[in-house]
Amino acid sequence: MSDTSFFNQGEMKAVGQEVPTLGIGMLGYSFMGRAHTNALKKLSYTYWPPPAETKLIALAGRSGAAVAEAARRYGYERSTTDWTDIVNDPAVDVFDNTGPNDQHLEPTIAAARAGKHVICEKPLGRTADEAFKIWAAVEKTGVKAMTAFNYRFFPAIRLIKGLLDDGTLGEVRHFRARYHQEWLVDPNSPTSWRLDKNIAGSGALGDLGAHIIDLSRYLVGEPVTVSANLVTFADERPGGHVDVDDAFDAIITFGNGATGTLEATRVAPGRKNHMRFEISTTRGTVIFNQERMNEIELHLIDSTPAQNAQGFRTVLVSEAYHPYWEHWWPHGHMIGWEDSFVHELGHLLEAVVHDAPIGPHGATLEDGYRCAEVCDAIVRSASTGHRQDIAYRSP
Repeated sequence: MSDTSFFNQGEMKAVGQEVPTLGIGMLGYSFMGRAHTNALKKLSYTYWPPPAETKLIALAGRSGAAVAEAARRYGYERSTTDWTDIVNDPAVDVFDNTGPNDQHLEPTIAAARAGKHVICEKPLGRTADEAFKIWAAVEKTGVKAMTAFNYRFFPAIRLIKGLLDDGTLGEVRHFRARYHQEWLVDPNSPTSWRLDKNIAGSGALGDLGAHIIDLSRYLVGEPVTVSANLVTFADERPGGHVDVDDAFDAIITFGNGATGTLEATRVAPGRKNHMRFEISTTRGTVIFNQERMNEIELHLIDSTPAQNAQGFRTVLVSEAYHPYWEHWWPHGHMIGWEDSFVHELGHLLEAVVHDAPIGPHGATLEDGYRCAEVCDAIVRSASTGHRQDIAYRSP
């Protein structure tokens, strides 16, 4: 296919097609607020036609001056320090909750009860009890609701999901995942809300571990037991006491008989945003490294020893037939971490417009709750020194 025909596909699809407009209200304007807003704006021209045009209605945050400046910078019509203003605004169709973890429960439930479709950043709740309350309450409203696990929307991870689902990789035997960052290596680094249990709920476990726990569920299946350690290396930092974990490691078993290991830390020197997993199966092994997010390493068992001896090959995930690449550039022209949010929010808007399900590829609020149950089991195991069963509730 020529470059011209590649680009003309979307233009031809769009002829004569009307696109609805959805009003967006967002809570939170910092790191995740900026990432989500960037994606909402990109959707209008990367997806063609987009599932919906988005109108940035209102942005909420705690600091009046800061949220007003962010609203001006991002292009929202207005700002507010009271999130209920957004919940009560009839112009808002979708409530995007990117606020700190202690702001997930009440605003998300209130927005859904007001008839807004909702997306809430992970972890859904600071505890499994809190996440369960969110899921159970929102489920009753019938709105579209999503937990924001953006790594599900990396093209490479979706390709791996396809290789598992279609049997190419066979049955999973072992899942090994780690998520390492370095931003807390210096014990004199300033404190933040992420180090306060009352706000964050947990440390590396909920911040980083939630991602790899969700991917383990998405790619392999339900964890049913866990044995774990949690550690805090620096109890005090400039500005206050630290009462969350700096690192954890865990051994998990899955309901389908597979086993796995999970680890996460925010005190790994040299690691900026290193999320890596390896899946061994009856027919091969596949490796993903977020720092090389447009590639996978793949080894498939073949019929001849000579072919098996060739080991791993690198697959560049950028072909037009790879997941999500119909929205982007000719092959070999890479996309970035921020573009996973384009796919994620595009998925949500498609579900809203077409009354389509969020799952299995999007993370539902039930997925967010189940991830929280695994996190709580890790905490229990670390505190008791014993392996814990993982039990899931129904609303």
